Amino acid sequence: MATSILFRKQGEPGVKTFHRAARLMLAGVLLAASAGVASCGRAAKETAASGEWSVVGGSYREAFYSPLDQISEDNIGQLGLAWYADLDTFRGQEANPVVVDGVIYVSTAWSKVYAFDGKTGDQLWFFDPEVAGEKGYDACCDVGNRGVAVADGKVFVGALDGRLIALDARTGAVVWTTATFDPETPYTITGAPRIVKDKVIIGNGGAEYGVRGYVTAYNIKTGEKEWRFYTVPGDPSAGPDGEASDAVMKDVASATWFGKWYEYGGGGTVWDAIVYDKDFDQVLIGVGNGSPWNYRVRSDGKGDNLFLSSIVALDADTGAYKWHYQETPAESWDFTATQPIILAELVIDGKTRKVAMQAPKNGFFYVLDRTNGELATLPQPFVSVNWAEGVDNETGRPVVIKGARWSANNDKNFVARPGAYGAHSWHPMAYSPDTELVYIPTQDHMFGYQDEVNFRFHAGEWNLGNASPTNAGPASIDEYRQSIKTVSAAITAFDPVKQKAVWRVQHEGVGYGGILATGGNLLFQGEPSGQFSAYKASDGEKIWSFDAQSGPVAAAASYEIDGQQYVAVLAGFGGVVGIFSPYVQNPHVRPNGRLLVFKLGGSAALPDYTPPVLPLNPPAEEAPESQLMQGMGLYAGHCMRCHGGSAWSAGVIPDLRRSAALTEPDAWKAIVLDGALSSKGMVGFHDKLGLGEVEAIRAYVGEQARAAREGLKADGE
Repeated sequence: MATSILFRKQGEPGVKTFHRAARLMLAGVLLAASAGVASCGRAAKETAASGEWSVVGGSYREAFYSPLDQISEDNIGQLGLAWYADLDTFRGQEANPVVVDGVIYVSTAWSKVYAFDGKTGDQLWFFDPEVAGEKGYDACCDVGNRGVAVADGKVFVGALDGRLIALDARTGAVVWTTATFDPETPYTITGAPRIVKDKVIIGNGGAEYGVRGYVTAYNIKTGEKEWRFYTVPGDPSAGPDGEASDAVMKDVASATWFGKWYEYGGGGTVWDAIVYDKDFDQVLIGVGNGSPWNYRVRSDGKGDNLFLSSIVALDADTGAYKWHYQETPAESWDFTATQPIILAELVIDGKTRKVAMQAPKNGFFYVLDRTNGELATLPQPFVSVNWAEGVDNETGRPVVIKGARWSANNDKNFVARPGAYGAHSWHPMAYSPDTELVYIPTQDHMFGYQDEVNFRFHAGEWNLGNASPTNAGPASIDEYRQSIKTVSAAITAFDPVKQKAVWRVQHEGVGYGGILATGGNLLFQGEPSGQFSAYKASDGEKIWSFDAQSGPVAAAASYEIDGQQYVAVLAGFGGVVGIFSPYVQNPHVRPNGRLLVFKLGGSAALPDYTPPVLPLNPPAEEAPESQLMQGMGLYAGHCMRCHGGSAWSAGVIPDLRRSAALTEPDAWKAIVLDGALSSKGMVGFHDKLGLGEVEAIRAYVGEQARAAREGLKADGE
């Protein structure tokens, strides 16, 4: 079995070893699945040239920290809504607003872009890329978009269907557009582009569907491709790609893969973390999970599978490989390394080191030296971890416990903590140079994994190879209430040098938003209930809250205009948790998304909103057990990814148990089979299902509606 290089500095000749909810339903059916100034202490406090928030994360460090302190813990009670803007979609709103020259640029669900006057809220322009609704089926975790980039008089957005689009910053008119992938393939873009000198860089998603990850740099003026770096090897018989990654694929990565991974794509998509490190003129990318998750299927159970679950440094000009660190060798748990990366200077053992910090899904906190990718501190868990005993001090590799390599366990089920939702997902964490702490929106939950012995690959569908029966969604009101008790979330204040949690703000359930830290000793975070709240950065005391009516999952931004500090955040619950996690508080229909902007003395108010009452709508007839079991498996393979396990909806996607079509077979057929609602994202399955199968799904959903109604009756609701 080949052992990969977990850490390798460019030019070194030798090897140095430093270096989704999936569910098997009841009958055993697989779920188809800029500059820093040195300061006293152990950190260097970043200075800001202005009150702008000109890039995602506030600066190229992507620390989600604003030094502005006009809004502080002392006057937070005076913070009010300055203005708001309604959006035209109810799906998850994930973007961090960008503010340049007094204008807020923000992307929304379905890759739309708005520009507003940052002071008055006047809409300056709106751009709709008109992504086909059917493309939403390829998006594993909602149709959100995490932000735009602004440079050279242009606003850049990555569209869900793969177009990288440059817009005129003044008018919103299209300047140029380029296709980053074939829209007929199951790739998607949900991440924000990044500006690197005269280039704009974008990655993509889609690992579960069977794709091969890469990141690409395009000329900022023309949209022409400058370089591309693939994160996993391709088909060996096809030869080199003719791209910047060719050399390292040949010399390093290929030897860590076995079997016919290339028939399944391999995975390794770069769907979020891309950071430009000006200090070393390099781009750091966070690489995602393997495809399929099942290591036995993907790589014959052998090799470390580079560069899955790795942070990789690339030359900014050429895309050439410089170094990497693999956090989870032989990745098997959907433990991506695509979570946000923060650049900082920390004093470690008396020496200032330029580091990159990440709290990935696997639960360990990583601090890497940016000069070479070496561990600057020994990673420690920031949540409960049961899949590994720790990280080996000599090799930098996780010490995986017996049984955690689930694809080698035959029919045994392994329940990991954390699991596929991640100890920390895409929601931005923040680093404050004032407190020298990292603030992580953490999740504590379990997820089951079991080898699907008879795995069959289905292009364009979920391909996990996971047959665990553990990940069931709630089938009743009581199960729903109990499920929430099994998980929790928190704001975890983490000392990156001492590698320990200093304090936590404990939350119930999951689905809490990204975090903004400010110079006023404040942290801002949204909640799935709809609250947008402020906490003291020093100790986590909650000191302010606002009812946003729909949970803000995005991180806020802070900026200044004419001496006035503002805090801006998108409200719109969604994303992977909002779509199909059973662990969601208040699963009701929410209003369309909004951009909310706050200031001291703000007096605007949102209109009243009462969630509509949508009754459960089970068919009068009860289906035979055989039809229900058939429908259960078909639902898992084709419907669960959007409508949730056991047809349990969090309100982001229409709740099928309450659909008027559920009692109308012809209407159900028109939607599910014929695609009557394709333009809204509900694809038709005429090429995958027959009429009898569509009826079996209706019977299964109808039974879930009946069970939920009986549960409410029993509770007197």
